[in-house]
Amino acid sequence: MAADIAASGFVPALGIGLSIAAPVGPIGLLVIERTLRQGFRVGLATGLGAAVADAAYGAVAAFGVATLVAALQAARLPLMLGGSLVLLVLAWRTWRSAQAEPDSEAVAVPDGRAPVALAAAFAGTVLLTLANPATVLSFVAVFGSLAGALPGRGSHEAAAWLVAGVFTGSALWWLPLAAVVAAARHRVGLRERRWVGRISAAVLAAFALWALGSAVAGPAPV
Repeated sequence: MAADIAASGFVPALGIGLSIAAPVGPIGLLVIERTLRQGFRVGLATGLGAAVADAAYGAVAAFGVATLVAALQAARLPLMLGGSLVLLVLAWRTWRSAQAEPDSEAVAVPDGRAPVALAAAFAGTVLLTLANPATVLSFVAVFGSLAGALPGRGSHEAAAWLVAGVFTGSALWWLPLAAVVAAARHRVGLRERRWVGRISAAVLAAFALWALGSAVAGPAPV
């Protein structure tokens, strides 16, 4: 019975993970752009990196790591500046990749380079998602409210089910997105692939400038 109560938080947390992943943003554009350019595996690895970061946010809230939350709030300025730099570098690399797109049919990453490409896509997206403290703090607030309202709250088992739900919900968005884009990638021409890359780079740069402006402006007065 206790296990059933703890597991009852899985479905609501799954919904949170899905709702966080689904809105089109820099990660969604990266998944689309990388799937078009490098194939399904790289696109999925990019999305799963975001899912792991979402689960990490959930763990901070569900297990009540108040010290870590306070540290994130105290380190807001360096985190925002670092996140802005990461986004700007990624925007530049995405733009360069779009400009250098080969004038040929899209091809998958060669098997010899696949492990490196997959690891880089996964790790880079984890860091990119974790680099935005505004997302961290807003997620902690939402997820903390959910964790406190569900039966079995306060137990490690309930917290683990919530974290698993967030990861599963997020992954359930990235898997079909990468699969749909991969199925269509050979019907997308060079011009369209380049435009997707350019738009992705522009959105990443816009997010970077927004984060930089937020860091300079400081937190809003309470």
